Amino acid sequence: MRLLHTMLRVGNLDKSLNFYTEVLGMRVLRRKDYPEGKFTLAFVGYGEESDTTVLELTHNWDTPTYDLGNAFGHIAVEVDDAYAACDVVRAKGGKVTREAGPMKHGSTVIAFVEDPDGYKIEFIQKKSGNDSYSQN
Repeated sequence: MRLLHTMLRVGNLDKSLNFYTEVLGMRVLRRKDYPEGKFTLAFVGYGEESDTTVLELTHNWDTPTYDLGNAFGHIAVEVDDAYAACDVVRAKGGKVTREAGPMKHGSTVIAFVEDPDGYKIEFIQKKSGNDSYSQN
C-alpha cells in the first residue's frame, strides 16, 4: 500500500492552479472536466503520480467557497531553505502566515503559508540527521 493523493476542494481552480504551480513550483499532472457532474479534477505535484503522493484539486463549478472546518491541519512540503521559500511566496503574491524559524519546543525550522482557499502549507526545512518534524 501507499498514499496516492490528498483531495482539496477549491473555489477557483485557476487561482489554485496558479498558486500550486507558480508559487509552490508543482506541475499540473492531469486535469479533466466532468460536465455532467459539473466539476473538474486537477492533479498537481512535484513528481509523477506513479512515484509520489500528489494533490487532487476538486472544483465543483457551482461552489465558489468552502468552510474549512477545524479538523484538517496542513500539508507539509520539505524545502531546502524555509526563509528563502517564504521570500519566494511573498514575492509571487502569496500569503505567509508564520515566518520561518525554529518550531516551538524544537529546533526544526518551519514556516506556514496559505493557498487561495485558506489551506495551510507547512514548509519544513531539510536537515541532516534524524530531526523530527512538526506536528502542529
